[in-house]
Amino acid sequence: MASFLLAIIYISFVSLGLPDALLGAAWPTMQTDLAVPVSYAGGLSLIIAIGTVISSLQADRLAKWLGTGKIMVISVAMTALAIYGFSASSAYWQLCLWAIPYGLGAGSVDAALNNYVALHYASRHMSWLHCMWGLGASIGPYIMGAALTGGLSWNMGYGIIAVLQVILTAVLFFTIPLWKKQTLEANGETAPAPLTLKQIVGIPGAKEVMVAFFCYCALEQTAILWGSSYLVRHNGLDEETAASLASLFLIGLTIGRGLNGFLTYKLSDANLIRLGQGIIALGVGIMLLPLGAAASFAGLMLCGLGCAPVYPCIIHSTPEHFGEENSQALIGVQMASAYVGICVMPPVFGLLARYITASLLPWYLGGILVVMIAMCERLNRICK
Repeated sequence: MASFLLAIIYISFVSLGLPDALLGAAWPTMQTDLAVPVSYAGGLSLIIAIGTVISSLQADRLAKWLGTGKIMVISVAMTALAIYGFSASSAYWQLCLWAIPYGLGAGSVDAALNNYVALHYASRHMSWLHCMWGLGASIGPYIMGAALTGGLSWNMGYGIIAVLQVILTAVLFFTIPLWKKQTLEANGETAPAPLTLKQIVGIPGAKEVMVAFFCYCALEQTAILWGSSYLVRHNGLDEETAASLASLFLIGLTIGRGLNGFLTYKLSDANLIRLGQGIIALGVGIMLLPLGAAASFAGLMLCGLGCAPVYPCIIHSTPEHFGEENSQALIGVQMASAYVGICVMPPVFGLLARYITASLLPWYLGGILVVMIAMCERLNRICK
């Protein structure tokens, strides 16, 4: 049964990744059909992100009340409903309304599922599962692209993903008995009250891991969002070529997470995080060298490769650092910190690129990396 449940979790990670890159893939067509400015995609992303932060902060309370299995079913059902809402929308304000359940469904399931894997499975599975998420995130735009090139509308592309999410919801519903409810109530005892945000932040090491997660996701998303612009502004590439080569970061990230699963047999989570940070530093350093476009390509791919172990290993080490009884609460605030980093730091670099130069990208990534390393090492000292 444990192996069957693990297979379900792998499928879930692929399916959960499906909608994550849809908006970017579909927006050029959506923007034209809806007759709104291109910048309005940022409004939808912000609504989704705010909903994700809110639901991530409630993950501990929901886990103690419902258990992981029920959270999975409810959250994926909310996401399926929201994606169906996108497929049925014909105006921007309708998309804004459906973006609310879209975000609320994403945060709690992400925190609950990551915590379940951290508690019950080896570190290699955490890396491979996030590799599967990357696979799903890559398949989603492919489905949307196939729908558009096949003469269908973007609404139909969202509709196809909604159907897949409904199927996943049904599968998860029938697997609820397989999930071991992560509360003391499962043993007939009284569950402790959920921790408040003030209590969570007061746990030694909590502030450090929140800042580390903020920095990691800020670095990852800034590289993804602005890598193409950097290649155009700094290396003089045409936009089409730069867009293709900027995907080297994501290629490095996906390959790295596949390899990282095997490295967990030899290295601890802490050392894998250090290894990843060292590779990121190497990538940033190569981007700073005056070696032309080739150095920029290599640097971006190395940055992606280095990012690979950081996210899954921080998550997997949470029960060890803070105790199993606190892991769900800590993972919830980590997810919230991640989305705050995603909301804040890429736009800040956008201002730097607009008013100074996009060539500052490696310096910006390097600065974030220094703070992340400092927080991770401080966390290790505190938790020892």
